Formats: sequence, structure tokens, C-alpha cells
Amino acid sequence: MILELKIKNFLSFKEEVTFSFEATKDKSFEDYQVVEVASNVRILRLAIVYGANASGKSNLIEAFEFLRHFWFNKPESKDKSTGVIPFLLDKNTPKKPSEFSLIFYIEGVKYMYSLELEKRKVISEKLYIYPGTQPALIFDRALNNEISEITFNPKRVKISQTAKDEISVKCLVNTSVLAAYNQVNVAVPEIDTVIKWIKSHYNLPCIEPNTGFVNYAETVISKNQETKEYILNFLRRADFNISNVNTEIIKENIPEDMISFLLNEVEDVPNDEKERLKNEKTIKLTKTEFEHCVKNIDGKDEFYKLPKNYQSQGTLRTFGLSGIIHKTVKANAFLAIDEIESSLHPRLVEFIIEDFFKQKGQSQLLLTTHYDGLLEEDDLFRKDSIWFTDKRENGSTELYSLADFKGVNRITSLQKAYKYGKFGATPNI
Repeated sequence: MILELKIKNFLSFKEEVTFSFEATKDKSFEDYQVVEVASNVRILRLAIVYGANASGKSNLIEAFEFLRHFWFNKPESKDKSTGVIPFLLDKNTPKKPSEFSLIFYIEGVKYMYSLELEKRKVISEKLYIYPGTQPALIFDRALNNEISEITFNPKRVKISQTAKDEISVKCLVNTSVLAAYNQVNVAVPEIDTVIKWIKSHYNLPCIEPNTGFVNYAETVISKNQETKEYILNFLRRADFNISNVNTEIIKENIPEDMISFLLNEVEDVPNDEKERLKNEKTIKLTKTEFEHCVKNIDGKDEFYKLPKNYQSQGTLRTFGLSGIIHKTVKANAFLAIDEIESSLHPRLVEFIIEDFFKQKGQSQLLLTTHYDGLLEEDDLFRKDSIWFTDKRENGSTELYSLADFKGVNRITSLQKAYKYGKFGATPNI
């Protein structure tokens, strides 16, 4: 599980900020919102971030997303950008490196990963394990005369010089050590454990308001009956009159110029699919129909099948969210959702969050929202799970937790307190 992320000089984060899933001593909703991953280490399963438009909420999610992408990205050459974007509303920060530090737990063991990089090169990259209270280095990567030098801790890492050299060759100045290691046939348990954790628990892309994740739900319900039953049950409990969802793969003829484009211009078309395109000259599409159950004039159930394009945006978003959140829970993974309330009724947002909490485990959600009505629900959030972003006069983002405020337990209405500026993070209108 993720404990905390420190960010500096990335997008709107000029100064270092710390976002944390660490639970305070508060015991509210302990059994389903907090996980004790190690002795006296309690981690929250959910955090939600409030803030005005352009205050930096989405940039917090982008920081998590940047790391997920960077770790295994393999640039074609050393001249390609790392993809990092520093704070640009300042004369000096664009010339300085961006910094990240992530603390996480794997099977009760603490790890820390740190990264310092510029647009074209990585300055520093380190991975630590905590066998006890003190950290032990796994690897240290530094830049020396524009060349990456990687040092492995001989006390913890058993690796041949040949493997070290091969990793160094793969590790371009704009590439992560993890990406380079992943291309070499070598086994280092400490690194393998971290890579396995990333690929199984930190592998889900963030969900934005315009993310097209309905296709994922369509795919899983056609292949996994247990997931299909969960999604259908979720839709029923969410008060949709959908009784079934049916998918089938259909083939449609496509013109020669489109075939040529797919074969020659699109890079990620598998070879077997290219051969099929050449021979059949058709494209595979998923046809999805939603079966609705309605009462007729006599009060009896009648069933009607309607195509996907006849469904509302809210229905499709709920359908997609139910699938991806179910995967998150099953995998004990981390998922970030930007503007959770997009296209959804406020009560449906509450239902989604409540349903997530009911499914116990070590899965984690990071949400952003503008919907302050959630703050009025006394039994929904812990105080330490609520965060705010505020824009300073210099354009940078300030990030802080509701738990930082004294006397917050005496406030009768968090919604009103937020609305009237008690916590900041609202537009100055």
C-alpha cells in the first residue's frame, strides 16, 4: 500500500508538498477504512481532494501517473524527453530538477523510492528497503559527466558484474533503472519484489472525466462471469433498471485505404491481427446491448434490449467505474479518479464510495471532487482522508489535510465551513 508521496517542482507544485495516506490516531471507521500494514503503521484506503478549478487537484493525480509511466518507459534514444514538466511560472524553477519520493509497503515491509530528474536526464534515482527502523540501500543511480552510474548495495544485492554492465547499457540518461533492469535476464529478489508490486498494485491508469474505460468493462464481462455478475448487481443496487449486459464481437468491412493505414501507420497492431486484416479485410468491433427491465401497464416485467449509444453518460460512466473499481479491489491495487462526480448524481457518488468501503482489503482510492455535499455525510469520511489544494499568489499549489486544522471535531457542518472559506481551497469570487 502507498503511504506517502512527496513532490517538488512538478507542474503546479513549486515547493515540496507531502500527500499522505497515513492514518492519524483517530479510530473512526477503523475496520473498513484503515489497514494496519505493520506494527503501528496504519494506512488509509481512501483520500479525497477538494479545491477550486486550476488549484492543482488534478496535478496531484498527474504526479502518481507520471511515476507509473516513467518506471517502465523505454525511450528510443537518449535525446527523448523524460516527460517531466517543472513549475513554469517562475524564472528559476524550469532550470531546476523535479523531485519525487514515494514510500510504500509490500507485505508489511517498508520501501522508499526517490527520483530527481530534468526534461532530458535523470539526476538521481534511489531505492531503499527498511528491514528494521533504518533504511538499507538497494540501488543508487547518479549522473556523472552525463553518464548514469548505478551502484548496488553489495550487502543486500547479489548481482554479477556482467548483469550490472548490461543494466548500465540499457539505462539511458532518460530511463529508469527499473525499466533497464526489466530488460535484462537477471534476478534480484529485492528489485523483483518492487517491480511485481508496481505491475500488480500500481498498474492502473488514472481515470479522468473523459477517460474511455467502458471498453474495459465490456471486455471483462465477456470473459469473466464473476465480474459480470458483480457489475450487474452493482448496477441494480445503484437503481438502474438494467437486468443484463450482452456483448459480442462483430466484423465489419473496411475500405482499402483504412486497411493500409492500420497496417503501415498504427504501431501497436499485433502481427496476427495484421494478417487477418490482409486476408479478411474486416475490423473487429464489440457490440454491446443493455437489457432494461420495466413494468408494463399490468405491472408485469418486460425486457427491452437497447444499444450502448442509447445509454446516458451517467449510465456508461457507472458501468465503466464498477468494472475498474472491482478490479482495483480484487488486486488490492491503487486507483486515482479525477472528478469522481463527473456525469454522476451526488447520491450515486456516495453509493460508489460506500460500496468500495464494504469490500475490505488493501485497495486504495485517490479521488478529486468539487462536490462538497459529501462533506455533510458524517459516516462517510474520516477527517484525515480529506485534503485540499489552494492556489497561492505565485500560481503554485498548496496541499494540506483537514486533519491539520485544530478544533475540526467541534465543527457541526464541514460542508458549510468549507463553503464559507474556513479551509480555503475555494474560488475567490
